[in-house]
Amino acid sequence: MNELDRQDVVLLNELQRDSHQTVQQLAERVGLSSTPCWKRIKEMEGSGVIRGYTALIDREKVGLSLCVIAEINLTRHNEEVVLQFEREVADCAHIVSCYATTGQADYVVKVLVPDIKSYERFLHETVFKLPGVTHVRSSVVLKEVKAESRLPIEVPGKRVHAKARPVHRA
Repeated sequence: MNELDRQDVVLLNELQRDSHQTVQQLAERVGLSSTPCWKRIKEMEGSGVIRGYTALIDREKVGLSLCVIAEINLTRHNEEVVLQFEREVADCAHIVSCYATTGQADYVVKVLVPDIKSYERFLHETVFKLPGVTHVRSSVVLKEVKAESRLPIEVPGKRVHAKARPVHRA
């Protein structure tokens, strides 16, 4: 896939907003006819720009009330231990995201479980048994201020600007 153009960006943003739209609805929003719009979608799917489609589910309404961010350190960083650790993390349903990081932790994971007792059980039955784990530092999320799944895709050539914040003066 070549560089994204304005219509690709609009199309991707529309799909992120609502992937249930018909090709005709998407075409109208992008400013194309249905066939070229469908071809763009298929090209982006084929090239891996669009990896799939999913439903956004309210985690608390399905019983996953506790969100924990855990920093994990490994004892050794040889390829075998790292690959095994990453495979097992990828297979663990309660770990919904995992990042290899620089700084204090080797990995940062986001864990969703029903409650604190479930998290304690998860630590003992899963995390402490992962290969190479030497240290886990957990932070319980008190409130999700922002949990966005949409990517901030912008039209090529436009600069990214943060929203202006009002200035408060005493």
